[in-house]
Amino acid sequence: MDITKLLNEMLEKKAKGELKAKDRYTIPMQEMPAQDAVARRSNVKEVATGYTAEQAHLEALRCLQCPTAPCIEGCPVRIDIKGFIAAIADGDNSKALEIIKQNSLLPAVCGRVCPQEVQCQEKCTVGKKFKDIGQSVSIGRLERYVADLNQSSAVPAVAPATGKKVAVIGSGPGGIVVAADTRRAGHEVTIFEAFHKPGGVMVYGIPEFRLPKAIVQEELQTLEKMGVKIACNFIVGRTRTIEQLMKEDGFEAVYIGVGAGLPKFMNIPGEQLVGVYSANEYLTRANLMKAYAFGKGADTPIAVSKKVAVLGGGNVAMDAARVAVRLGAEKVYLVYRRSEVEMPARIEEVHHAKEEGVIFCTLQNPKQILGDDKGNVKGMEVLRYELGAPDDSGRRRPVEIPGSEFVLDVDTVIVAIGNGANPLLQQTTPGLQFNKWGNIVVDDNCKTSLEGVYAGGDIVLGAATVILAMGQGRIAAAAINEYLKT
Repeated sequence: MDITKLLNEMLEKKAKGELKAKDRYTIPMQEMPAQDAVARRSNVKEVATGYTAEQAHLEALRCLQCPTAPCIEGCPVRIDIKGFIAAIADGDNSKALEIIKQNSLLPAVCGRVCPQEVQCQEKCTVGKKFKDIGQSVSIGRLERYVADLNQSSAVPAVAPATGKKVAVIGSGPGGIVVAADTRRAGHEVTIFEAFHKPGGVMVYGIPEFRLPKAIVQEELQTLEKMGVKIACNFIVGRTRTIEQLMKEDGFEAVYIGVGAGLPKFMNIPGEQLVGVYSANEYLTRANLMKAYAFGKGADTPIAVSKKVAVLGGGNVAMDAARVAVRLGAEKVYLVYRRSEVEMPARIEEVHHAKEEGVIFCTLQNPKQILGDDKGNVKGMEVLRYELGAPDDSGRRRPVEIPGSEFVLDVDTVIVAIGNGANPLLQQTTPGLQFNKWGNIVVDDNCKTSLEGVYAGGDIVLGAATVILAMGQGRIAAAAINEYLKT
């Protein structure tokens, strides 16, 4: 297909006011260009390389500009999706980015890692017309396109100093939003980060090949230019408690955005063996501590694996499996107890993992991890499953098949079955209310049970997404600014 010819035809119709819905439906969805699947197995460069100008223009012309804009209902921060896509279709990419940034501070991040297929794109009329959400207008790819094209060093305006101090605990996506919005209001803002580098899950959890760290660094530099202070290696609950920050250090408001970083395990025999990792630890070593550059300036200790089993079916499991490929593993197995249809991971991530050679072992689950006489992993006993009736989540429950055990030959096991809340804040913050899962309880304004203390993101929602954390951050920041007025 000659996309230049097609684009010119559509633009000519648009200029004459003759571009109808039936014409828009004939424009094929623009596939995302990507690195060669074989080549990318040995590098950490970004896999998806981004739309060309012609692709973006054509994809934007697929949008029907629905009067009701149902896509906005699916966006946690309610970006004017209809408006920014119309701007791209008109050739005004700067205006498109301006519209996005009215509601989202991290378009280059969200355009890459947000699960648009179950948010804004799920509501898209075009996808419903084709009865295939995969044919929806590629909202996320268009967001990334304008964000990358119009990267700006402009620093948001800051109101005159109010004399009030805000503490933001955690420098992930929610924390960044709260810091920016409260600083804009003129408050003195300090971000407290437990790790030696800020950025939260965007830096330690999401691999470089999905989200280049330079993008996150640019956003953090913008915060610093606004006057936000960032204190790293600062563990709230250990270095200082929330009570000390407020009563002794003069912070009138606190936002807790520490995520849910306590890994869950299977509780099966052999999890104590050398070569068993939580996905959190494995990804942190690989991403934040650059284990992928071992021998090239990074000496991060990490298993040099030949055969790896990753347990789980979510995005974190896909990330861990794809990192293992890049660290030189000969075989990487993705072991998941349901079928591929039930996998919570993004379809795009599953597709990329398969392209890169990850072996999908669905309807299987480990029974025990086997070790040698030195305490190292040498294999994993696996049980086969079949799907039964749906469980509380609506997905069909996996039922084990008796006598179906077999041994998978592996030397490394990465457990990626989810995370829970770290109990440190619960242990060191009297009066802060938590639910039975250890998540902080908040009201509709993200206010906790303590006066002046707000929270959002994974520590409230459990395992969520970047955009959901940002959405709560925006709500919390507005509530904090209102609170500090009084």
